[in-house]
Order: sequence, then C-alpha cells, then structure tokens
Amino acid sequence: MSDVRDYRRSIERSENALERIDKPGTFALHSREWDMLPGVFSPVCSPTTGLVMELLGLADDTPVPRTGSFLEIGCGAGLIAVACALAGCDRVVATDINAEAVRNAALNVARHGVSEQVRVCESDLFDALDPDERFDVIFWSSNYVLAPADYRYRSVHEAAYVDPGYETHRRFLTAAHRRLTPTGSVILHFSSRGDLPRLLRMAGENGLGLHTLRSMQVQEGTHEVEHMLVEVTVQPARSWIPGAALGPERADATS
Repeated sequence: MSDVRDYRRSIERSENALERIDKPGTFALHSREWDMLPGVFSPVCSPTTGLVMELLGLADDTPVPRTGSFLEIGCGAGLIAVACALAGCDRVVATDINAEAVRNAALNVARHGVSEQVRVCESDLFDALDPDERFDVIFWSSNYVLAPADYRYRSVHEAAYVDPGYETHRRFLTAAHRRLTPTGSVILHFSSRGDLPRLLRMAGENGLGLHTLRSMQVQEGTHEVEHMLVEVTVQPARSWIPGAALGPERADATS
C-alpha cells in the first residue's frame, strides 16, 4: 500500500481512529475547545479539519468576516459550521450522514453559543433539506479517496474517508447548483490523494468546470499531498485549472 491514493490506506486510517482508546472527550483546535464523540471523524486523529479551516480563513481568532447563508455537507464534529457562524454567517446548516456526527455537531453548536444561527440535521447530501432552501455558499470537505465501485462500507465512519466509484461526488455535482442563491458558489475541499482527472471528467459531464481557489502542500508521512479549495463553476473546462488567486502554502502534518 505504498500509493498515497490507495483506498486501503484510508480504510486503515478509519479503523485505527475507531480503535484508538486515547481519544479525548474534548480537544483544542485553533484557539477553541471542542467536544468529541466516539464514532465521528476526528480532528484529533486526522489533520484534515484543521487544514480546511486554514484554507477557509477560519483558523484565526479574528477570521475573515462572513455574511449570508452557508451549507456544510459532511459536517463531522461541526467545527467548520460553528466557525462560520462565529465569523458572521447569518444562517448555517450542517448536515452529516452519520447520526453520531450530527449529535457531536449539536454539542459544539451549544458549546459555542450559536444555536440561533446553526441548524444541524442528519442527511445524505441534500436529501433531508427543504427543496426550496437556497444557500450563498455550499461547502463539502469531500471523501476524496476513490474506492472500487463495488466496495461496501463496513461502518458509516468509513464514509468520511472513501467514496466507492465516486458515486457521492457524482450526486453532489449533479445537485449542488440547484441549491444556490443566484450569486451563490459551490466549494469543494479536495486533495491530490483523490483522482483529479476523474473529478474533472465528471464535472464536465454535468456542464461544470473546476477552479482552484487556494491550495496547501502538506507532508503526510513520506508523501507530499496537496489540499485545495476548488470552486465548482457553471463554465466547463477541458483541463484541470491549477491557477489560484493565492499562491500555494506549505505545512507539515501527520499521516
């Protein structure tokens, strides 16, 4: 399993995270304390959540002010949704397919006093949302590692790590823009551990393009991995667009 894109590495990470007995009930990240429940994708076990908060400008004590509505798909413990509300978003909806993640996110919403701005619900992508509900930003830190199409999850926890056949990505690309306000945007967190050419082809099949807004190089064990914020645009592109308004940053992280 030397290939950084090998889905078995990610399944192993999921198993190791579930088996760890030293995970705390609370933890600190980016100057705030957070509740953590077993069975939920853990920022303690993976650096991904912290990296995404940096890419979104939510890591500092005084993050970039935001307004409007924000939908987070796959909210996990709810850190990004809470941070968006604290940064000024008027309405935040946080969804996850994992019922324990929904409960965890609700704990962190209450902990940080943003219950009036943030609603948490169990949902497979957009299924549980009101059909008429629209958002200024739709964000998904995706399960970008590609697993074989016939792979079957052994736990809902694995759904945060791999996507068999990229079926969830396909459904997301097909439906996301129908959930936007007229000036809204769809933002995806992706990684070079995923299959970028395949994602681009899928976007093109839906008349969409991809544009990197910001990226960060991270050392994961012996591999250098690029994490990126990708805007899904309604303008198709024939090739991957690596351009970014902000230059790449570098960081170190555990694998």
